[in-house]
Amino acid sequence: MQRIYKKILSLAEHQHAKRFLALIAFIESSFFPIPPDVMIIPMVLAKPSSWWRIALTCTLFSVIGGVAAYFIGLLLFETAAMPLIRFYGYQGKVSEFNEMYQHWGGWAVFLAGLTPFPYKIITIASGMAQLNLALFVSLSVLSRGLRFFAVSFLLYYFGDKIRTLLEKYFGLVTGITGCCLILIYFWLKS
Repeated sequence: MQRIYKKILSLAEHQHAKRFLALIAFIESSFFPIPPDVMIIPMVLAKPSSWWRIALTCTLFSVIGGVAAYFIGLLLFETAAMPLIRFYGYQGKVSEFNEMYQHWGGWAVFLAGLTPFPYKIITIASGMAQLNLALFVSLSVLSRGLRFFAVSFLLYYFGDKIRTLLEKYFGLVTGITGCCLILIYFWLKS
C-alpha cells in the first residue's frame, strides 16, 4: 500500500497531473483504496493559483466515478460489488452505511461524502439501496465538492503550513465538521 501511495504522490508532479487526478478521483469512488486528497495536496502547493481547477476536476470525476459505482451496486451487486467489498473487508462498513441510510436517508450520502468513510461503500450501497439517482448525484456533488474545495482552498490560503495538519488530522476535522452539520440539521428542523 505504501508503494502505491508513493506512486500517486509522484503522479502529482507529472505534466499530466490533472488527468491522473481525474483518474484517481474516478476510481477511488468505486474501487481504489487511496483518496485523491493525496494528489490534491502537492498539486495545490505546486500551483496555488490553480486550486479551484484542481478541486473542480477532483469533484467532477469523483462524482462520475460514484455514479459508475452506483450502477455497480444497482445492477451488479452479487457479481461485482460484493467481491470488491469482501476484498477490502468492508462488509461491516456496508452495514454501517445502511444503518446511517435508514436513520438519515439521503443525508447519509452527504455526511459520509465529507468524511474519511470510504466513498466507494457509499456509492455502491446507494445503488444497492436504490437511492434516487438525482438525489444521490446532488448530494455527492455537494459533499465531495465541499470536501475537495475546502482542502484546496486551505492549501491555497495557508500554503505548506497547513499541509501537515491536513495530512495528520484530516479524519478528525471532517468528523467534527460532520457532527456540526448534524447539529445544525437538528437545530433547523426543531
